[in-house]
Amino acid sequence: INLGANPVLAPAAIYQKIDPPTAVNIIDLVPRIQSLLPGLPPNVLRAEVTTTAYSRVNMPGRVGLVFNSVKLQPVEVMGMEADALPPVGINFPKIPGADGSSGPGYFDILYLDADTLIYKQNDPGGYFVLTKVDDCDP
Repeated sequence: INLGANPVLAPAAIYQKIDPPTAVNIIDLVPRIQSLLPGLPPNVLRAEVTTTAYSRVNMPGRVGLVFNSVKLQPVEVMGMEADALPPVGINFPKIPGADGSSGPGYFDILYLDADTLIYKQNDPGGYFVLTKVDDCDP
């Protein structure tokens, strides 16, 4: 999925909250017109994709993923906080016979230390660099 290819929404921020084995991928989206005309009142829609990671047997450095759920939450509408608007979410169906140790989702760790993770995604591909921060105020 190429988030930048969406004609209506553009990614404004992408980050993760990790509490092993669970990771929540957080993507703040803004109307594309807002990214082109920054003087407009801000509108932000937050997508949260929850995954669970599993080690792969006999494959050191490979991490299997199971996608659990997605939630969409309005954060800001026309410059005003949208706390009163409810989130919309779904749980992904489980693939019979597939789990994180054998399912189709995975990534390969290329480098890992206390502050940095570099990995290669299996499909659609790509290399990613993540750095640890003590606190993130989205």
